[in-house]
Parts: sequence; structure tokens; C-alpha cells
Amino acid sequence: MTETISADRRFPAALAEVATAEFPYADGEGFDFEPYDAFDSAEETTDWIRQWTGNQELDGEAFRVFGRDGTGGLAALWCVRPGRPPAEQPVVFLGSEGEVGVVAANLSDFLWLLADGFGPMEAVAYPDREARPQPELAELAARHATTPRRPARVVIAEAKAEFPAFEEDLDALCR
Repeated sequence: MTETISADRRFPAALAEVATAEFPYADGEGFDFEPYDAFDSAEETTDWIRQWTGNQELDGEAFRVFGRDGTGGLAALWCVRPGRPPAEQPVVFLGSEGEVGVVAANLSDFLWLLADGFGPMEAVAYPDREARPQPELAELAARHATTPRRPARVVIAEAKAEFPAFEEDLDALCR
């Protein structure tokens, strides 16, 4: 896809705090996100990307998996900005049924997405839905974000505009 960053697998403090937050599913009225308290290992990530794409030549170096939805779709940092830390990499979602997309340009923007009540799957599958503000997550984002608060729709649109070929590049890796 593109050159990746180094083997930096340090879990950002913001994601560690996200892992302690509650994510209201509310019978489908909230959002479906289950954050991890650490990145998946390099081995787990390699196994996953090989299974997801059917391409046994890939390794998982380009991704740092940090959460999932209830169907098994995974949220990850996509490490495409050489020399930059994980928190400055875009956030992507790869669903269990083949849904894919860039959801935020970086971790900071992802925090604002969560504050608006969007998980990674919702950002890909329902980017135009109404915001469902989450005060606790907004407070978390205010503590950690380095980008200004913007509505989820704007965060999603900006990320897609910055990385328009993500889906096609990923499809090209599939066998």
C-alpha cells in the first residue's frame, strides 16, 4: 500500500483511557465499539490481515489493531505516515463482512468522532446519521485531542478526502 512507520507499538495514553470508557449500544441506538487496552500483537495482526485478504504474503506491520465491533470488525491505526508516531496515523475500520474505510485522519480526530457518538463501524456504514453526543467521551477527547472539535460528518469526510484510495489499495491486496 505505502511505506509504513517503524515497529512502534506503544499504546497511546488516549487509547488507554478510551479502553476504560463505557460505550452505550442501547439496542442499536448508541454505537457498537469494544476498545482494547493494548494493541494486538504483531503476530495476531499478521494472522488477521492474511485471513481478511486471503494474501499469505502480507504482514501486519501497516496496522495497529485497537478495538472491534460486536460482529468482529476491527478498528486500527493505519501506519502510512513514515516517521510519525501511532497517534498521528489515520484510523481505519475493516469489517467482518468486507466493509472498509478510513474513519479519521488521526487519533485526535477519532476521539472527536467518539464524542459525537460514532464508532468505527458507524463511521463507515452510516456516515450521514445524526450525531448522538456522548458527554463522557467529549470530556475524554477534550483532555487528549490536539485537533479542534468538529462534527463527526466533517471528521469522516476530511479523512476520506485525505486518503481516497484506501479501499482500492486494500482491495488490490486481496487474493
